[in-house]
Amino acid sequence: MTTKTRRMTENAVKFDSQKKYQLLEAVTTVKSMANAKFDETVDIAVRLGVNPTKADQMIRGSVTLPKGTGKTRSIAVFAKGDKVKEAQDAGADFVGGDELVAKVQGGWLDFDVAVATPDMMGQVGKLGKTLGPRGLMPNPKSGTVTFDLARAIGEIKAGKVEFRVDKAGNIHAPIGKASFEAQNLFLNAKALIEQLQKMKPASVKGTYIKSVTVSATMGPGLKVDNMNIGLNAVSAA
Repeated sequence: MTTKTRRMTENAVKFDSQKKYQLLEAVTTVKSMANAKFDETVDIAVRLGVNPTKADQMIRGSVTLPKGTGKTRSIAVFAKGDKVKEAQDAGADFVGGDELVAKVQGGWLDFDVAVATPDMMGQVGKLGKTLGPRGLMPNPKSGTVTFDLARAIGEIKAGKVEFRVDKAGNIHAPIGKASFEAQNLFLNAKALIEQLQKMKPASVKGTYIKSVTVSATMGPGLKVDNMNIGLNAVSAA
């Protein structure tokens, strides 16, 4: 038998598990329930009406959250030649060529995001079994395979997050911290949902965004009314 914690009991009266909230109302309520001893991450889960086994319906991309993620992420860049200095000047935490590949092959994974120049992908490709399962493999669709390292690194530091549909058709992404103002969480969630809407495959028929759920690290998930999300609830100022 599960014993309810004091936090669970207090939160139970703050939300309706059967209700479908508008987006701004949902993030506001999630904030009110984020009462852990640390700054909880607020996440959004979007279930899409896609078939990920079809190449044109494998939704994968990135979006720069206008209000940032609230988290400093370490960046590893696989590059050589003049691109090494470009990456260093742009603020990359770790930069290297074959020696960095070898370090990762040896088990080192002390970074949150990986970026690579196209001419390094022959070597970085060998790290697929290590980086892939952790969501760290550089990919052109997410903008992490590029010669424009300054731009890529700048976007990551500004709040760029990557997303990829899973086998069940779900997208999961962080939209900030519980300490954020509700409006800023809303604007970040809005940016992600609008990006997903732009990526709707032409082959998808019927409902594309099937469900939206918002939650904090230690809190329950709140259902969002996907038919009336309320993306215009606040200004973008």
